Amino acid sequence: MTKLSDESLKFAYENAKAENLDGDFIQLLEAELLKRKEGCLY
Repeated sequence: MTKLSDESLKFAYENAKAENLDGDFIQLLEAELLKRKEGCLY
């Protein structure tokens, strides 16, 4: 996941939620999104 671009990660997250994929997978995507978002704030 860390090799995905920000846009690809967001796309994967949105589609995982839309398709009701595994909750653990969605949580992993959310965690990576938050980590990147927090990294941009500093």
